[in-house]
Amino acid sequence: SYTITWTSDCCLLFVFSSSLLCERIPLMKMSAMQKTLKGKNLMNSFLEEHTYSLSQNSADDQKFSTHPLRKLKDVFYFGNISIGTPPKQFRVLFDTGSSDLWVSSVYCHDPGCGEHRLFNPHESTTFEITDRHMYFCNELGKITGFFGRDIVQIGDLVVMNQTFGLSQRQISRILALVPFEGVLGLGYPSLATPKIIPVFDNLMLQKVISEPVFAFYLNTKKEDGSVVMLGGVDHSYYKGELNWVPVSESRYWQITVDRISMNGKVVGCSSRCQAILDTGTAFVFTPGLLTQQGFAGLTSPFLSQYLISCRVNTTIPPVVFTINGTDYPMRPEDYIVTVRGQPRGRFSNPGLTWILGDAFLRQYFSVFDRGNRRFGLAPAV
Repeated sequence: SYTITWTSDCCLLFVFSSSLLCERIPLMKMSAMQKTLKGKNLMNSFLEEHTYSLSQNSADDQKFSTHPLRKLKDVFYFGNISIGTPPKQFRVLFDTGSSDLWVSSVYCHDPGCGEHRLFNPHESTTFEITDRHMYFCNELGKITGFFGRDIVQIGDLVVMNQTFGLSQRQISRILALVPFEGVLGLGYPSLATPKIIPVFDNLMLQKVISEPVFAFYLNTKKEDGSVVMLGGVDHSYYKGELNWVPVSESRYWQITVDRISMNGKVVGCSSRCQAILDTGTAFVFTPGLLTQQGFAGLTSPFLSQYLISCRVNTTIPPVVFTINGTDYPMRPEDYIVTVRGQPRGRFSNPGLTWILGDAFLRQYFSVFDRGNRRFGLAPAV
């Protein structure tokens, strides 16, 4: 897995990793009709009854929220939510690569909880405990605890009786270093803990939002200025037209990539491949070693990252992802960072598929359209 390096020293943000704190769960093909959970069936009915086309602009819709995010070292984008009565504020990572909501609780005494804000169920008059246990194992670490229900508020949007996790153990080298207390997953319900309805699904089911859509604008220039939009799209955040890509599997936000090239030469995904759009991942993860064509000076993976000579750092071309017939380039400054005088790339290999994280998504305005089972991209302003 990747590590956070708080240095200003030379690195390719395509990271290779042969070992993870936890084994990554491989992608599974699962159609909507194969899921028999009550919440999933409810969602199928909702989407069938509320077919729609994306509105011209949602900015004035009262059932739409543009929610501010802050960034940490171009690695994590997080924002505030409130839980309980009276509401208590928590900072959470808005993550399209998972589907559950969890926060640190007063029952956690690990360093990963540290100085963070902690949820105390005894301080909320609307909290209800459940008999469900929580267990997550991912790049953040191993998080265990239990599930409860309470009121969750994101900006002006209020979800009643939302099930969320309260951590009791957070075994992690990362969580002690970051300024957020939990994760709000925006993946499909089939990725969530069984029989638990995710936050965005409850926003739709409870008719809190008017459109089954959310979107991200990830600012590259300053700490604040990034936003997540829930319930629609503000078109002032991108240029040109949105290019739509069908979701190939409704679990992660998974799409088909045509090819990956540099200077017209294919360096990955030579005969089409699958990729996940993941706002909770900083880098671009590869399912195998990168072809070294086009990467002059590229070395073998070292400590989870490809290394590249500083001498060719300014001469290498963009990496171009061709998706549904449209080219999406990543410039060298988008995928190379400097660590201790050595350029490295944000590409990694933890599993069976490509994962397009924030290093890719920062360049584009991204729309996640649950209602039409598609994903949209346009150049960000």
